[in-house]
Amino acid sequence: MALNARLDHRNPLVFDTHELGRRPGALQRLNRTIDAPPDLGIQDVIGVPEGAPVELDLRLESVMEGVLVTGTARASAKGECVRCLEPLEQVLEADFQEMFSYPDADDRGRPKAEPADDAEDDEDTLFLEDGLFDLEPVLRDAVVLALPMQPVCQDDCPGLCSECGARLADDPEHHHDAVDIRWAALQGLAGSLEDGEKDELSGAEPGVDEKQEK
Repeated sequence: MALNARLDHRNPLVFDTHELGRRPGALQRLNRTIDAPPDLGIQDVIGVPEGAPVELDLRLESVMEGVLVTGTARASAKGECVRCLEPLEQVLEADFQEMFSYPDADDRGRPKAEPADDAEDDEDTLFLEDGLFDLEPVLRDAVVLALPMQPVCQDDCPGLCSECGARLADDPEHHHDAVDIRWAALQGLAGSLEDGEKDELSGAEPGVDEKQEK
C-alpha cells in the first residue's frame, strides 16, 4: 500500500500500524528515542531544547474503531526560575493516551455509510492515514501539561531582593534597614535646623571675640 503523501514514514514521530492489522486486541510495543522538535514546551518559560533526546515508550492496541496509543515521553527540560531567574533543569515524564481512528469507520468500528455531518467532531478526531499516525501533536500537548507553568529552582526559593535585586539564596542574612517615609521628611527638617543653628553659632563667635578685645 502506498504511503500517504501528507505523512512521511521517515519522520521519527510518524508510526506505522500495519503490523497490527485491523484485528481487535492485537498489541505492539515500541521504544524509540528521537530528537526533540523545535518549541517543545511552554514558550519562553520551560521546555525541551531542540535536538535533545526524547525517549518514547509506546503501546499500540488495535480496537474496533482504530488504534489506541498509550505512552510515556521522558526528557530533560530546561528553563528559568520565575523567582530568582537562575537557569534550571528538571526531568520530564509525560504520559499520554490517544485514539487514532480509521477514517472509514464510525465510533462503533463499522464502515461509515455516509460522511459525518458534525464537522467539529471530525476536527477533534485524529485519524490514521494509510496505517500511519503522527504523534507530534499528542506529544506536544502531553509535554505542556506535564511542565510547570511557573518553574522554580527549588520549592523554597526566596527569590530576589526587592530593593537591590540580589539573589537571596546566596545570602540568607541579606537585608536593608527600613526607613519609615513618614519620618524621612522630619529627619530632613531636623537636619536643616541643626545646620542653621551651627551657622548662627559660627557667625556669633567672631562678635563675641571682638567685644572681649575691646
